[in-house]
Amino acid sequence: MRRPLLLEGEAGVGKTEVGKTLADVLGADLIRLQCYEGIDAAQALYEWDYSRQLLYARALQAGEIDPAGRVAELYGPEFLLERPLLRAIRAGAGAVLLIDELDRADDEFEAFLLEVLSDFTVTVPELGTIAASEPPAVVITSNRTRELHDALKRRCLYHWIDFPDLEREVEIVRLRAPGVSERLARSVAATVARLRELDLVKRPGIAEAIDWAQALSLLGAPSVSGDAARETLGWAVKNHEDLRRVEPALPQLVDD
Repeated sequence: MRRPLLLEGEAGVGKTEVGKTLADVLGADLIRLQCYEGIDAAQALYEWDYSRQLLYARALQAGEIDPAGRVAELYGPEFLLERPLLRAIRAGAGAVLLIDELDRADDEFEAFLLEVLSDFTVTVPELGTIAASEPPAVVITSNRTRELHDALKRRCLYHWIDFPDLEREVEIVRLRAPGVSERLARSVAATVARLRELDLVKRPGIAEAIDWAQALSLLGAPSVSGDAARETLGWAVKNHEDLRRVEPALPQLVDD
């Protein structure tokens, strides 16, 4: 089933890593479309290299290039700037298309994306229709800052990714930060788990746990405790209001 895989979950649980890992497993190129507020079809699909076209037109006008049959080339393939969607369509099965944080884009862009994903075909008026010989694998991620439309969800395979349990997070920390001891990795994972239970603006993700463990390890701390924990708290808690709330409660949260 060549359906897109839609991954939802809290920020920092590793959704993006799924796309990267899938590309590695398949031996395919990873093509990433990072969504953001205000992104439109041109920024995701293709644009024309207007600066090069202008230079080319001036060269034609100055007689530096034979004008016979050259005007049409102003909108030829060499002036086309392929953006992630078009690159993925051309690559076909040789690529994994990672559409990251789709919830940050608006409804109009989501509707456009749904149309493209339906048949992986796009028409460039100056060049004609471009279609994928075989669809690429597609991974879509969302942090649920807004609800994605049912039409998109129906077209996808859906999976929710939660924060890992303690043992799994210890494994991840030690895998990504080999210099961190078992004791420190377990202490960080346990403390981060307690932080996630608080009503924070931004709960620490797996990346924050890894960063915090590495910072504490560099300071020679055997666990999350004392001055080292306070001095490195910003590696795990990355919001000013959250820091003000966590700092006084840190002695009760640390895993001594």
